[in-house]
Formats: sequence, structure tokens, C-alpha cells
Amino acid sequence: MHEAELATRRRLAWLEAGLLDPGEFGHEEHVRLAFELLRRHDFIDALHRFAGGLKRMTARLGVGHKFNVTITVALASLIAERMQETPEATWDEFRDANPDLFDRKLLARSYAPERLSDERARKVFLLP
Repeated sequence: MHEAELATRRRLAWLEAGLLDPGEFGHEEHVRLAFELLRRHDFIDALHRFAGGLKRMTARLGVGHKFNVTITVALASLIAERMQETPEATWDEFRDANPDLFDRKLLARSYAPERLSDERARKVFLLP
């Protein structure tokens, strides 16, 4: 097994355990780890693992109120949809082909700001 694959598996394990350092877990890393989970699992299982890890991480840091189901599901759905367009793409190819996924305002194209910040959006997935 290649060193890069081992590093990715380690990051995924840390994510699922909620142990990632938030200082090293910016938006691009969110997208990358969601991509890696979606490569390895079907959508529902990948979403469960991704969301569960984020919830554990925010709870561990004492900021569980920051976890947002709507943002998590919407972003994972967009990544999965794009992956269907190029199923054999490597991470680098996927990243280069989808620069809009790294725009933190991406969801603002579909969601009003007050919809994403609504308390309900933190607990359940809200449609735009």
C-alpha cells in the first residue's frame, strides 16, 4: 500500500473518531475527506461516517452547536453528484475539475443565508 493511501486512511479514521485537529481541517480537507469516503462507501454510509465524525469532533471541542446537518448533507450531495460525472477521477483530477466546490459561498447559490443559519438546519436537512 502506498504511503499516500495510508495517510488518507489515517485521516479518515481520525475524522470518523472525531479526532481531527480543526486547525488542519479547513474547507478543502472537508471536501477531500468526503470525496474519499464517497469513493469507498455508498452515499448513505459515506454520509453517515462523514456527518458522525464532524458531530463527534464539534462535540469534543465543545462547539457541537456549530454542526449543521443541512450544510453537511448538501455539500456531500454535491460532491457525490460531481463524482458520478467522472467516476474514475483521482482526487487531484476531481479537485481541478470542480473549483466551485471550494468556494465557501457555493451553497448561497441555492440557499438563502437565513435558511442555512436557521436552528432547524443544524438538526435536519432543509431543502433550499
